[in-house]
Amino acid sequence: MSTAHGEPPTLLDRGPAIILVEPQLGENIGTAARAMANFGLSDLRIVKPRDGWPNERARVAASRADHVLDAARMFGSVAEAVADLRSVLATTARPRELVMPVLGPEPAMAQLRGRMAAGTPAGILFGRERIGLTNEELGHAEAILTLPVEPSFASLNVAQAVLLVSYEWRLSGDAGLPFDAPDAEPASKRDLLGLFGHLEGALDSAGFFRPPEKKPHMVAALRTLLQRASLTEQEVRTLRGVIAALEGRPTRPRRAADGTLTTERGEGE
Repeated sequence: MSTAHGEPPTLLDRGPAIILVEPQLGENIGTAARAMANFGLSDLRIVKPRDGWPNERARVAASRADHVLDAARMFGSVAEAVADLRSVLATTARPRELVMPVLGPEPAMAQLRGRMAAGTPAGILFGRERIGLTNEELGHAEAILTLPVEPSFASLNVAQAVLLVSYEWRLSGDAGLPFDAPDAEPASKRDLLGLFGHLEGALDSAGFFRPPEKKPHMVAALRTLLQRASLTEQEVRTLRGVIAALEGRPTRPRRAADGTLTTERGEGE
């Protein structure tokens, strides 16, 4: 992984190490790697995977997050996996008898980000699918990270837990959304007035305004509704085309020489 300018990635670029302890299924390793890649994490460490390594099922489940799997490191114990780290959080969904700080995802990620920004290598431990982490393994961490799950059904699939924590890590930084809605010019008031007149004329012809004395109120309500929609120029043209089709007109709205939209036939049509 490298930065946009080709510089070596910093600790913050790589994010915290994700440490899977004795994962049973290759599919869980692969989907955890995919979750890491989704949110910009790349340091995957695996402690004694049950089915060995490399694992083809993990690669298939990773769905092209190959760079995470290719860089994954294997360890024989949790102690070895965290040896180079100076800050470790351990995930668990169950209360333990150990006296340790318990953090939710937001304060936990803020703490890790602050430490990593200061140059402190950090990681997060994830336990086995069935039994999680042992108390001895929790002893390698300085705090517990837990999620606001339903207490009566607290167990998460390990890849799901990695996904949620990776998302919270990303959210704790300044990364924005990957794309924005396309820019679209709002319709001018002249175009909107043309739409109002077109619609009201069509409704008049169809006998919509009954009784007649209620027409001003009904027109005002329709105009308020359409104004609230914040229509674009294209949307106004589309609506006028819809109205014209309902009227049985043979032409679509077009812009006249004076800049207004019209459904009248031009000369020579």
